[in-house]
Order: sequence, then C-alpha cells, then structure tokens
Amino acid sequence: MARARLDDKSATRPLETISHRGPTLTRPPTFPDFAAERRHRLCHLATTFRHWSREGYVFGFSGHVSYRDPEYPHAFWTNPLGVHFGLLKASDMVLVNLYGEIIGGNRSRPANTAGFLIHAAVHKARPDVHAACHCHSPAGKAWSAVGRHLDMITQGACKFLGDAHAVYDSYGRVVLAAEEGNRIARALGPHGKGCLAVEAAVAGNNVTKVLISDEQTKDNFNLEADPSYCYAEFQVYYDYEDYMSKGDFKL
Repeated sequence: MARARLDDKSATRPLETISHRGPTLTRPPTFPDFAAERRHRLCHLATTFRHWSREGYVFGFSGHVSYRDPEYPHAFWTNPLGVHFGLLKASDMVLVNLYGEIIGGNRSRPANTAGFLIHAAVHKARPDVHAACHCHSPAGKAWSAVGRHLDMITQGACKFLGDAHAVYDSYGRVVLAAEEGNRIARALGPHGKGCLAVEAAVAGNNVTKVLISDEQTKDNFNLEADPSYCYAEFQVYYDYEDYMSKGDFKL
C-alpha cells in the first residue's frame, strides 16, 4: 500500500502525514490547571486497563500502570492490588509517593508491592517518564523466553528501534526488593521506552537454555502456591465474572 514518507517535506509531522485531507486527528490537550490534567490522565489510566482486559492481558495479580502526578512529580497514580483490569475506574486509582507512602486516592486497597518497586525506580531514574506500564501479555511472555531484543520485522516493532527498548536478563524472582526494581530501571536506560523482562530462555535456534535457579524457583513457589495467595488472586476473576454476568452464576 502506498503511503507518504515521514521525511516528506510536505508533511512534517506524523499526524499530518497519516491524515488525508480534512482536519488532523486530535493532539494531546493542554489544561487550565492541575486538577483538569489529573482528571484527564486518570480517565486514560482506567481506559488503559479496560483495554488491556479486552486484549487478554489479565494475569492474576500481575500487571500495573503508573502515571506521574502533574502537580506532585514525586508521586504517581497506579492501580490497586486485586481488582480485575476490566473493572477499574478512575476513582479506584491509588496515589503513592516515591518513598512508598499512600498519600491520596483510593485507600480501600493496597498498591501492588512489586508494581511500586518497579515504577518508583523507573520514575526516580527517568524524570522525563510520565507513565510506565508493565504487563504479562501472551506474546510478551513467549518472546521473553528467547532472551533477546526484538527483531525489526513488524511495523509495531519499529516503535522500539535501537535503544528505545532493552532486555532485562537478570530475572531474580517476583520483585519484592528495591534493588530488583533499580536493576530494571537501569536496564531500561536513559532513552528506553520498552523493556523485555526475561523469565527463562529456551533452547533451540542456537539459544542457550537458561532455567530459573532452584533458590528463585523455591521463593516463587512459597509465594504463589500459598493457598491464601491463590484464593485472593482468583477473586480478581470472580469479581469480574460477577460484574459481567450480573451474578447469574449464583442462581
């Protein structure tokens, strides 16, 4: 399919390049005050989770998005632990500062510990980053096992050209310590906007198999195989099914 080149001098911006006649698509807005900007971003934060739900990115407790507060740059909004992405609303979000204190928003549920440690480290290391996303998508989990950068073989991959993405190959366990979050932030680098976290690399195609260590496997087992943990994690799906079916499975 023919298309305009991004370096075409007749169309110097991407939105103009893809817009054929008529008005161009909406640009990010400006705001009269912090409250209006905060409301706009919280609505987009909730929409991100609803979209992730439809894309099949729900994986138990895993997955979190943060956005830096426009008025208080040393704090960020994030999703509460244990709520299905498909149920999240703007009013559900938790405001936590970079020291781990919940300072606003929803106080009825905790934030995700791993999520806080990862996002706090990224927001500390990268003042230019307004939002950070972490999920366990089916394709992402599969590719992470390969343990290497993306090949530039799809149009979508081109968004992560060169140092725009990194590979974090020092998997330790579920992130429950600040240093693990700091290592992820360092792997992202000063320009990265994507980081593939390698969980284990598979053998084949000249890729050396790298297994999770016995110690790390045991740590993960002790955490995620605990009956109380498993029950609480399933409530994420229970609550979503209750909402979607209006509780008819209880009849």
